[in-house]
Amino acid sequence: MKNVDQIYIDGAFTTPHGMERFDLFNPATEEKIGEVRLGDAEDVRAAVAAAKRAFPAMRGTTPAERIAMLHALRDAVAAKSAALHEAMATEYGAPQGFLAFSVPHAAQVFDTAAKIVSDYPFTRRMGNAEVIMEPVGVAAAITPWNSNIGFICTKLATAIAAGTTIVIKPSEMSAIQTQTLLEALHEAGLPRGVLNVVNGYGHVVGAALSAHPDIAKISFTGSTATGRAILRSAAETFKRVTLELGGKGPQVLLDDADLDRAIPDIVAAAFRNSGQACIAGTRLLVSRRRQAEVTARLAEAVADLRAGPSSDPRAGVGPMVSAKQWERVQSYIRLGQDEGATLLVGGPGRPRDLDRGWFVRPTVFTDVTNDMRIAREEIFGPVLSVIAYEDEAEAIAIANDTDYGLQSYVHGSDLEHARDVARHLEAGRVVVNETPADGPAPFGGFKHSGIGREFGPFGLEAFLEPKAVVG
Repeated sequence: MKNVDQIYIDGAFTTPHGMERFDLFNPATEEKIGEVRLGDAEDVRAAVAAAKRAFPAMRGTTPAERIAMLHALRDAVAAKSAALHEAMATEYGAPQGFLAFSVPHAAQVFDTAAKIVSDYPFTRRMGNAEVIMEPVGVAAAITPWNSNIGFICTKLATAIAAGTTIVIKPSEMSAIQTQTLLEALHEAGLPRGVLNVVNGYGHVVGAALSAHPDIAKISFTGSTATGRAILRSAAETFKRVTLELGGKGPQVLLDDADLDRAIPDIVAAAFRNSGQACIAGTRLLVSRRRQAEVTARLAEAVADLRAGPSSDPRAGVGPMVSAKQWERVQSYIRLGQDEGATLLVGGPGRPRDLDRGWFVRPTVFTDVTNDMRIAREEIFGPVLSVIAYEDEAEAIAIANDTDYGLQSYVHGSDLEHARDVARHLEAGRVVVNETPADGPAPFGGFKHSGIGREFGPFGLEAFLEPKAVVG
């Protein structure tokens, strides 16, 4: 049993003022593996006060000094990779493929941020004015459970790059991962108060951060509903806000696509991170001319997709994070059947060879129309809807007929044509043929998928304010 009974304020681990405790589970076994003592509004006030005290000195750091901090954080996280891998496998249950990406990525984001700082013009001339890009003020970050260490490191790296201080509220369901990461971050030796972390519920700690008058900037990753609440609260004190919210990503399969390449790419986009990803491509748009061929190939590929614990190297899909999330996904699978969609593969319940754990059968529905709830609402599990189109104009229209606009996908053999289709899709990022994104490329959503961008110069500028000195 792992009991997490400390938070991190002013450069030190400390006992929270809050007394409430939250149970932690291994989602692959459903066994309790620990508990976390949660912070409260008093802990938020202490953390913000520490960040506020540290801000003037952090604001005065040079880019070279911030680059040195980022490199120290990179090295500290990299040195803890084995422990981070174990914590993520045990508490979250991610498959080995996702672990192999996530743990190195958590260290790499600091290196990427350092490179951005080295190239970024914090001071520039515009006409007769000197424009200075200054840190916005004390920042707050609220991060989700589906890639805990990556989100914490990304938002921390951006804050350091900008020269500001930060208070982070991670998901209470990821407390063991957070604690392991904090032990690494502490070793980097940041100045006191630059980094502060308070475990707690969103409606307690998150709400206190959103309303605190000394927080100038909020960066939130999570549900669209929570994003709305944060935006309303932040408006009272005119906080700068970055919101990375939900998605319902379309995958447009063009007629010229090579299925030998496209089918594995489609499966990867739909079921990455066990479907617990806002960027998941959960709507596959297929022309009626190729529908039978595609669905046959897709059924075979998904039937071969194994669900299992992190200890199983063959598993491509892990468990849902909690019993609540498992039941949510099950309810959508039942809903798809009730709405009249055809179950191609998968279905309700656990995979046949697993008698415990919050595992979902990788599921594909065909004969889906875009007005069905399974095609419109974010399920956050391994469920793919296949929707037929007559021509590319209709495919684009269906792809854009959604409240979301986070990440879309295009699959096709003619690269220039695929890129042209991508330009017509309403999304903050469009991936062509499952090409990996470079670190500096911006990430964020259109419509109900959020406000603002993360990563690269765009992400950095979300933590900066331009000041013009004329004369």
